[in-house]
Parts: sequence; structure tokens; C-alpha cells
Amino acid sequence: MKKNVICDIDGVILHNNDLIPGADHFVHRLLEQGTKLLFLTNYPAQTQKDLQNRFLAAGVSVPEECFYTSAMGTADFLKRQEGKKAYVIGEGALTHELYKAGFTITDIDPDFVVVGETRNYNWSMMQLGAKFVSQGARFIATNPDTHGPLMYPACGALCAPIERMTGKKPFYVGKPSAWIIRAALNRMEAHSDDTMIIGDNLRTDILAGFQAGLETVLVLSGVSKVEDIDLVPFRPNHIFDSVQDITLV
Repeated sequence: MKKNVICDIDGVILHNNDLIPGADHFVHRLLEQGTKLLFLTNYPAQTQKDLQNRFLAAGVSVPEECFYTSAMGTADFLKRQEGKKAYVIGEGALTHELYKAGFTITDIDPDFVVVGETRNYNWSMMQLGAKFVSQGARFIATNPDTHGPLMYPACGALCAPIERMTGKKPFYVGKPSAWIIRAALNRMEAHSDDTMIIGDNLRTDILAGFQAGLETVLVLSGVSKVEDIDLVPFRPNHIFDSVQDITLV
């Protein structure tokens, strides 16, 4: 039996803010049996507290420390780099994590341009972001997702104009980067050998787990369907219809 679980949120536990049937029993069972559990999301615009409240509204009670976001991962990544000034395109949750990590948020000679997700994206952000990157600021993005439900633009889409203008690609912290899996394992004090990742997306969750050496569990309650498996060169270790069917842990 694996002792530790990294689990995606959207498409696995929740659809928007609605509970996926049986997910509450699955989560509470893992917590009751003492399984180390970390919810890992690429979505950078909610804090741990926001996510805890979102779960609570859906009837799932989870400690705040069980959440790890791409915004938290971005702050953890940048702490290891030289420089403490960042120009940020994103919501409060991202700037909150960067402030906690000791960064100054500025549009004067920043060391980094950090892109998350925001509905307030505008011409000025695009222009300043591209200008700073072209002047040598390092280009960091919370996650590579291009869009969410109903085609709302996500981080990868907001990075695209800056990429095109500067010819420089960002370092994407979130899944499928193996980096964020390592950061999540460090957060849990767990090892890849005895940890599984549960996700609904072959190209983010499962690829990230595969690259970091975790056992991978695909659930079919979200993005990826059975027919999509033939479109990628790797295979999940296990496939279930939803988390309520998982018998591995």
C-alpha cells in the first residue's frame, strides 16, 4: 500500500464548486486512516484558505496545510534564485505568496517577470512584461495551462504575447513540470517511491507524475478520456472512473 497521495482538485474532487460524487468519502477516508495527502493545483489565484473554504462549501473538511498551489510553488522556486524584485501579472494569492517569500513587487527594474492568472490582463501589463523580459528579467510562469472551462484564458495564454514579442519562453513551475512534484514531496516530507498522484489530465497530472517517478492514477471524471490515452506516449499505471472507485490506498 502506498502511504502518500498527491491529488489534483478540479475534475477529481470538484467540478467548478460542485462535489464529484463520492469524493468526500474518499478524502475523509484517507485523512482518517492517516494517509499523507496533498492537494496540488495549477490554479494560482486561490490561497490555501480559499481552497479550504471551497472544499468546506462542498462538504469536504480538510486542513489548510493540505493544499499546495502553483503560486506557492512559484514562490518556493524563486526563493532559490538570485534576486528579490518581481513584476507580477496575477491575482492577490500570487503576490501574497511572493510577499511571504520576501519579494518586493515592483515595476522598477525587476529581476523577474512572474505571470499567473488574472481577469484584469491588459495592454500595459503585456508591454511592461515584454519590456522587462527583453531587458533581462527572468520570465517565470505559474502554470502552462492555456485555458479553463468555457475557454477562459489561463496563464499560458497570458504568457503567449510576451513570448512572441521577446522570443523568450517562461519557466513554467506548475504541472507537468517535475519541479512542482518535487516541491510537493518536500512539503509532505515524502518520497517519490511511496507516493502516488491522482489526476484527471494526462498532459499535466499524469505526465508530471511520470516525469517525477510517482505511481500515476488517472480518473475519468475530468479532462482526459480513455480514447485520449492512445494520443500520448506514456501510460498511467491505473485508470478508474472516479476517486470513489480507487482501491489502491
